[in-house]
Amino acid sequence: EFLEFCQQQQIRCVRIIHGKGWGSRDNKPVLKSKLNHWLRQSEIVLAFCSATVDDGGTGALYVLLKRLFQE
Repeated sequence: EFLEFCQQQQIRCVRIIHGKGWGSRDNKPVLKSKLNHWLRQSEIVLAFCSATVDDGGTGALYVLLKRLFQE
């Protein structure tokens, strides 16, 4: 819903902060792997990558969204 809302607002690039997983069982990043799977399935996502260190590093992602064509 968040990505669809951003696309409707003509926001093309968003940052999703998922954390590094240090608070999860075995300190493994649960959300990071799930987001990777979900974003690959989304029809509105063009690309995504880890954020820069200043924006969260491997605990965050930049997501590029497709343009919403309006008539």
